[in-house]
Amino acid sequence: MMRTSNPALNDKVFATARGATRGDLEKMTISGTVNKLGFLLLILVGCACFAWKSAYNPLEGVTRMSPLIWIGSIGGLIVAIITVFKKHLSPITAPIYAALEGVFLGAMSAFFDAMYPGIVFQAVFATFGTLFALLATYKSGLIKVTENFKLGVAAATGGIFLVYLISWIMSMVGIGGISYLHGSGPIGIGISVFVIAVAALNLVLDFDFIENGEKMGAPKYMEWYASFGLLVTLVWLYIEFLRLLAKLRQR
Repeated sequence: MMRTSNPALNDKVFATARGATRGDLEKMTISGTVNKLGFLLLILVGCACFAWKSAYNPLEGVTRMSPLIWIGSIGGLIVAIITVFKKHLSPITAPIYAALEGVFLGAMSAFFDAMYPGIVFQAVFATFGTLFALLATYKSGLIKVTENFKLGVAAATGGIFLVYLISWIMSMVGIGGISYLHGSGPIGIGISVFVIAVAALNLVLDFDFIENGEKMGAPKYMEWYASFGLLVTLVWLYIEFLRLLAKLRQR
C-alpha cells in the first residue's frame, strides 16, 4: 500500500480515478502535470502581485494586515476541500485555488516585507531552491521512498497539524496559543526548522505519487489534481520559510 501525508495525493485517489474512467484514452503523464503546475504558479504569482499592490499604500506603506489575507485564506481552504472530495472538478477548482492562494500570499507577503525588507525574495528563493534540490535528489535515487519513510512523514505532518490546530483554538478562546510556535528563541527557531524539514519531505512523497499516478494510468484530469496537491505543499513550505526568516530577523 502506498501512502502520503499530503491529503490531496494518496494511493486511493489514483486507484479510484483509474477505476472510474477505464474507457478514457488520454492518461495522466508527468510532463502534463508539470505543465499544469507551471500554469497554476503563473496564476498564483499574478494574483499575488495584484494583492501586494492592493495591500501596499505608497504613502504609508503596509501598516496592517489586509482583509485580502482572510478572503484568500478562507476562500482557498473552501476550494481546497471541494477539490479533495470532488477531484474530477480539479480542472476548474485548481486554478481557482491558485488564484485565491495568490491573493492570500500576496497580501501576507506585503505585510511581512514591510516589517522585514527583502524577506519575501529570500523565502521564495528558499522555497524553489528546496523544490529543485529535492527533485534532483529524488530522481537520483538518493532518497528511497520506503513504506517506513512514508509513514514517518505522514505521522510528523499529522502531529504538526494537530499542534497548529490546538494553538489556533487556544488563541481563539483568548488563552494566547502556544508561545514557542511563534517565539524567536532557540526553541521557536528549532520548531520552524523541523516543520520546514517535514514540509520539504512531503515534496518527495508528492513526486513519488505523481510518478505512480502515471504508472497506474490515472485519467488526464488527474494532472490538474496532482499539480494542485503539489501546489498545496509549496504554499505550506513558503509560509514556513517566511515565518522562520521573520523569527531570525527578530533576534
